[in-house]
Amino acid sequence: MKHTLRSFFSFFLVLALTVVQAQETSPKPKTPKQSLPEKNIPATEKTEQEIPSTPLPLVEIEPVVKKELTTTQKTDRYGVRVGLDLYKLTRALYDKNYKGIELVGDYRLTKKYFLAAELGNENKTTDDDRVNFTTKGSYIKAGFDYNAYENWLDMENIISIGLRYGFSTFNQQLNNYRIYNSNPYFGETPIISSGKSFDGLSASWIEVVAGVKAKVFNNVFMGFSLRLNRLITNKEPENFSNLYIPGFNRTYDGSFGVGFNYTVTYFVPIYKKKIKIPVKEKK
Repeated sequence: MKHTLRSFFSFFLVLALTVVQAQETSPKPKTPKQSLPEKNIPATEKTEQEIPSTPLPLVEIEPVVKKELTTTQKTDRYGVRVGLDLYKLTRALYDKNYKGIELVGDYRLTKKYFLAAELGNENKTTDDDRVNFTTKGSYIKAGFDYNAYENWLDMENIISIGLRYGFSTFNQQLNNYRIYNSNPYFGETPIISSGKSFDGLSASWIEVVAGVKAKVFNNVFMGFSLRLNRLITNKEPENFSNLYIPGFNRTYDGSFGVGFNYTVTYFVPIYKKKIKIPVKEKK
């Protein structure tokens, strides 16, 4: 009986150990995975990984606008302008040794170019320290003017530069003279009367002219000009120099001269031209 109980007890011990080992080696049941919390991902990484669902803002585009040029009509008048040199006409009032008159005129050839001419006569007595002489003669000048001023609408003002060719025929009369004395110890030499005339003299020259003409009344213009002259030909008598030439004025250094005139002219229109000019841009 004792051996039987020992055997029975040993059997149950082995059976218990077997059951415990079987439970340890059996696979454990799978548990469902839990979602991990989303980490803070930078905005740059998010944009690379996923496309945003919100639409992009619309950019306003300015419409293309056409520009139009508005025009207006301008009337250009073409004709002849004639007048007088007031400087020569009034010089006789304060200079007893001078008498002269000059007629001036121009014709509008194109929009910018004018044919121009001057015709005059002078009688001038020159009284220097050593010589006194009288010059009488006539002259003519012809050439062109270029208007550098851009007029607006019906304005007709002129700021011009031009060129002239001048020709003069005249005579000189030697009234008196004094011989030059290089040694004035005994005083100046007496004045010698002459009265000798030199006829058939002539001269020609080129003039560069810069002038202005402004419209002061309807068809009436006032203006002035400055002139620089250069002699081309000069027919002189023997033993006498042409110190003054009508139209050229007094000679300096034998070949150069300067001139000035102050004019009033009247414009005679012949025909008109209408042209279109742009005014401004409109959107």
